[in-house]
Amino acid sequence: MTAPRIDADTIRRLPKAVLHDHLDGGLRPATLVELAETVGHTLPTTDPQALADWYYEAANSGDLVRYIATFEHTLAVMQSREGLLRTAEEYVLDLAEDGVVYGEVRYAPELMVNGGLTLPEVVETVQEGLAAGMAKAAAAGTPVRVGTLLCGMRMFDRTREIADLAVAFRDGGVVGFDIAGAEDGFPPADHLAAFEHLRGESVPFTIHAGEAHGLPSIHQALQVCGAQRIGHGVRITEDIVDGKLGRLAGWVRDRRIALEMCPTSNLQTGAAISIAEHPITALRDLGFRVTLNTDNRLVSGTTMTREMSLLVEEADWGVEDLRTVTVNAIKSAFIPFDERNALIRDVVLPGYEAAR
Repeated sequence: MTAPRIDADTIRRLPKAVLHDHLDGGLRPATLVELAETVGHTLPTTDPQALADWYYEAANSGDLVRYIATFEHTLAVMQSREGLLRTAEEYVLDLAEDGVVYGEVRYAPELMVNGGLTLPEVVETVQEGLAAGMAKAAAAGTPVRVGTLLCGMRMFDRTREIADLAVAFRDGGVVGFDIAGAEDGFPPADHLAAFEHLRGESVPFTIHAGEAHGLPSIHQALQVCGAQRIGHGVRITEDIVDGKLGRLAGWVRDRRIALEMCPTSNLQTGAAISIAEHPITALRDLGFRVTLNTDNRLVSGTTMTREMSLLVEEADWGVEDLRTVTVNAIKSAFIPFDERNALIRDVVLPGYEAAR
């Protein structure tokens, strides 16, 4: 049955939660232009709107490796204290403007040390910027809670070192860990030392899996490495035939393992063919704990409001569906249980009730 259509203004006002969003993929185009000029980095264009268009067009290649290559420019301006402070603060303010009440931002500290900052200094600086953004958002009447996931790059050899950072900063705003980068050819099991260390220190982690590589990647992430969530996970559908779940798909659904799904990004990297046929809808209907995410707001030319609107317009989602993925995200957030419950009870459910 087709859900009642929700208007754009209502979607903008809805409380939202995002678990999968990269700091270096979400800069404001105007900020990128200004910072690039400061550091002497050459961009494809210095017109902010034209730059936003360039990113969107470059990302629509259907190739994950080329998609990742667009980060050359954002990372070039995130090598200094000034660049990190500004991008982190603006990141939070942009979430707040989009109606996000809880977000988890992820980034790879090892990619931000070319300007002389140490790994701990990168983390400290980003946390300072995020805190400034949260304070400004709260003062403006749009509070948002943002936790940090530190990423190790799966094609390099510093994941154990980044895991140490996640442990060291877990009382300073870092709520978890991830591995990112090109998935195909770089299996998660190559980084077992990092995951074993995190489990021993009770630090939760998610793993990018099931996007550019299929079921073996998801299986390794869960059964070998012990991930609590899966980044993307769209190819779990390969273990579902005529609505019947295979053993891996059943494991994911029955244990309420959250799938961090990013529809627009998945279209760009070739992991899905359309919003209407994106696996998020079928998996929702089968009872999986699906969550809705932006992945990279600049690169994908998107926001949480846009992702929700696309599902409403092209996949017949209604307000109850949007509430479900929002509650799913907060239930699976890497923050304490009582804080998750309070967000759902005091912020999300009242916000959706008002929208009805």
